[in-house]
Amino acid sequence: MGRQPRGGRVGLSRVGDTTMLTVVMDRPAEARITSRTAAGKPQLVVEFVRARAARIPSRLEGDDMLVERAFTESSPEGVRIILELFPERPYTFWKKVQKGPAGHTLWLLGLNPDPSSPRMEQPRQPEPAKPSRDFSAPLPEAPVPAPRSPEDYGLRESERVTGAPGSFAELKSLVPKAAPLLQGLESEGWTVAEFHSYDRPGQRFSRDFLLLNRHYPELAVKIVYLPANLPNTPNISIFTLTTDRLGGETAEKYRRLRKMTFSEIKKEHEDIGDFFDDALKPPRVKLREETKSLALKDPRVLQNFISRATRNPQVADKSMAYIKEKVNQRFEGVQYTVSEDPLTLLNLVDFLYVRVYFLETR
Repeated sequence: MGRQPRGGRVGLSRVGDTTMLTVVMDRPAEARITSRTAAGKPQLVVEFVRARAARIPSRLEGDDMLVERAFTESSPEGVRIILELFPERPYTFWKKVQKGPAGHTLWLLGLNPDPSSPRMEQPRQPEPAKPSRDFSAPLPEAPVPAPRSPEDYGLRESERVTGAPGSFAELKSLVPKAAPLLQGLESEGWTVAEFHSYDRPGQRFSRDFLLLNRHYPELAVKIVYLPANLPNTPNISIFTLTTDRLGGETAEKYRRLRKMTFSEIKKEHEDIGDFFDDALKPPRVKLREETKSLALKDPRVLQNFISRATRNPQVADKSMAYIKEKVNQRFEGVQYTVSEDPLTLLNLVDFLYVRVYFLETR
C-alpha cells in the first residue's frame, strides 16, 4: 500500500460570494462529501479516508454568509472537516483539485448561495459580542454517521472509479471506449495539467481535465465527463483537441472582440452587422489561416487523435483533406461531421478543433 496522503494546512475564506475551504496536501487525494443535521444544525462533512493530518487547527472561524463555524477531527480512519452551516440558507457547492506550490496539491471546496431557491434569505446581521469562552476546551463531538457507499451518490458498483484523481488511469476507468485514444495521448507525452470535480447535493459527480504537451504549446486536449442523472441514459464524455491556446496579435485581437458587450459595439458601429463584417470577420479569416498552418505543422497530432478516437484511419484522412482546403474569404468557416459513431466534429470556424463524443451506458 502506498503512503497515505497528509494534510498540512486547512483554511476557510471568502472570495466574493464564494465560501472557500482550502486543504493543502502532499499529494492528490479525493474526499467524501456528505450532508447531515446534528443538534438541529445542517452540516457539510468532508472526509479524507485514510489520510493523516500534520498540524491542522481544531476550529476555524466561519463567515456571515453560509458557514457558521468549522472544526476538524483526526483519527486512524482519516481526517474529517465539518462545516456547520446557517439554517435556511440554501447553497450549491463545487470541488476542485489543482497543483499547488512546492509540489503540494490544493483541494478546494467552494460554497455559493443558491439564488434559485425560494428559501434564500439575506445574510444575517452581526450579533452582539458574546462573552469569550475558552477554546482550549475540547468541542463536543458531533455524531458520526456510518460511512456512505457509492450508491448513496447514485453510483452503481460497476461505475466505481479506479486510479488516482487526475491520472490517465482514472480517465480510462471513466471512459473505457476512449482507452485507445488515452493510451496514445499518454505515450505521446500529454500530461494532465488541471482536473476539477463539480458536485451538487442530490446530483452525480462531473469532472473536467486539461491535457497539455510541452512539444505542442499552442494545443490542448480538453475532456469533460458528464455522468447520467437518470436510469438507462448514457454517460457523456467530450474530448476536444483544440488550437485555442494559439498566441499572437490576431488571436488576442479576436478574443478581445468576442468579449465586447453590445453597448461597447454600439459605441463604434451603428449597425451590429457592420461589427461582424468590418471588425470581427477579418481577424477570424486570418485566424483560420494561422490555425490551419498550425494543424499542418505536424499533422500526425490530429491524424492520430482522430484515428484512435474513431478507430478509423479513413476518417482522419478525410478530416485532413478538409483542413488542407483553401480558406474561402467569403465564408465565416465550416463545421463538418466526419464521423457519426462516435460523433466527431471538425470545426474550421476561428480556432480549429476536433471534438469527439463518447456515449456509454453501464
